[in-house]
Amino acid sequence: MIIQNTTAAELFVWTDIDPTYEQDFNQWYDREHMTERVSIDGFTWASRYRAVSMKARRYLALYRTENINVFTSNAYKQAFANQTSWSKINFERMTNTKRRVMRVAYEGGYGTGSAIGLIQLQKTIVDFSSIEQVLNLVSKTEGILKIRVLEPDQELSIPLSSETKPPTKLESAIIIETTNEPTAAAAVRIVLDQLNLKQDRGLTFNLIWELHSNDL
Repeated sequence: MIIQNTTAAELFVWTDIDPTYEQDFNQWYDREHMTERVSIDGFTWASRYRAVSMKARRYLALYRTENINVFTSNAYKQAFANQTSWSKINFERMTNTKRRVMRVAYEGGYGTGSAIGLIQLQKTIVDFSSIEQVLNLVSKTEGILKIRVLEPDQELSIPLSSETKPPTKLESAIIIETTNEPTAAAAVRIVLDQLNLKQDRGLTFNLIWELHSNDL
């Protein structure tokens, strides 16, 4: 698999929610919020995931855009500044949130899997030569569909109020799309071992659902 530079971007929102409000939180995402965001000009799809480990933030949402300039467009600014009442309620209920606007720096492969692996790197900008070999190795494993490397934009990654300690240094990430969670877990272990990263830098998630702009 050849990992190529791209012009796309993604909004990465990873959060916990008080179990008391979890049902309403999921209904808000599934009945309003994802549709609302994917309807914005320049957004192409959105996916929701649930973490396998109970020690992790439980819910991850990824929103794909044509390019990073979508996050400075009038359409996005209007949506961000004029949240619905249901959105405001759920934003207040979210805890330990990590919101990042990410450039899709490198990508290879095709399709959406039923599970993903997430590896949190320790640098804002990735030296691709240092990870290319291991990513190409992992990409040849049965059940691996697509790999992408996300790099955060410091200026656009405005933290939500529920982010406890906004970091001074944002971290890049690797997303591995797979056909099942055990394959995602195996891929994460390989990358962590090859890059000498701690085990808590890698996690797996099961797909909840995905929405494309051309579905609307």
